[in-house]
Amino acid sequence: MRIVLFGPPGAGKGTVASVLVARTKAVHIATGDLLRAQMKEKTQLGERARAYIDKGELVPDELVIAMAEARLDLGDAAEGFILDGYPRTISQAEILDRFLSCRGHNLEGVFELQLAEDVIIRRLSGRRICPACETIFNVYTLPPKVEGLCDKCGAALITREDDNPKSIAVRFKTYQAQTAPLLDYYRSRGLLFAVDASAGAERATEQILKMLEKDGKAAPTKG
Repeated sequence: MRIVLFGPPGAGKGTVASVLVARTKAVHIATGDLLRAQMKEKTQLGERARAYIDKGELVPDELVIAMAEARLDLGDAAEGFILDGYPRTISQAEILDRFLSCRGHNLEGVFELQLAEDVIIRRLSGRRICPACETIFNVYTLPPKVEGLCDKCGAALITREDDNPKSIAVRFKTYQAQTAPLLDYYRSRGLLFAVDASAGAERATEQILKMLEKDGKAAPTKG
């Protein structure tokens, strides 16, 4: 399995990826996690990325690509991978294509998790995060056993500053605008599949696995 997951904030990419990992040999590679890990370990790449982040600027393609490729070259990714947050631009997608081709591989599918904006706003506005162990809860779909406290470490849960309806709506529109060209790129190559994420991660995972079957009936999205 060598796939890419797309979807607006709150569509459930991380949860779907975790279900896929549990049912396959693929590893979940989220570029946001890679970036945070590199900065925490104060690697050369991490420190270069921090210089941009501290100024509120986007991390350049060259650094994101270097992190992604280094992770993809690790041994466990040979069994398959689920990319989340990469690629984000057509140039990154083209570089990923060349990177995989040089290693005798190709993407098997690009899956867009689709969810209505009002559902996304409700999901994200209910999200609570543990500042100590980073466990994520949701007051609607995954509440903690004790209200306001982390199940794992007991720390008081917090709400991200941008998890409010106004900010979420802006993020949703930004995703649509920035991702549209990339989705068209993969659609033109017959790799893009639409996944209904409204029924939860398990159902979304079933859709993805069915689409990946060699004799499956599903067809790429046409637009």
